[in-house]
Amino acid sequence: MPVVEVNLPDELLVEFEQLVDEEFISEEQAVEELLSMGMDAYGAPVDDEDGVQSDFVQSAQNNLFDTAGDPGGLDDDVL
Repeated sequence: MPVVEVNLPDELLVEFEQLVDEEFISEEQAVEELLSMGMDAYGAPVDDEDGVQSDFVQSAQNNLFDTAGDPGGLDDDVL
């Protein structure tokens, strides 16, 4: 298993240690589960970094709109 070293601020380390004491069997289990949950929440596939970047760019492009066209009037906005 690979070894990773992380420097944490004191406040975050205290919170992590409390979480380990309350919720997990060991620090190793806590780190593994928290990293897994964070990666799942982030939605980043582990194997495909290029796919993540292209999905992000495509999503950002889909959220943009063309301001050069006619934006419409206030009467066009209907809820």
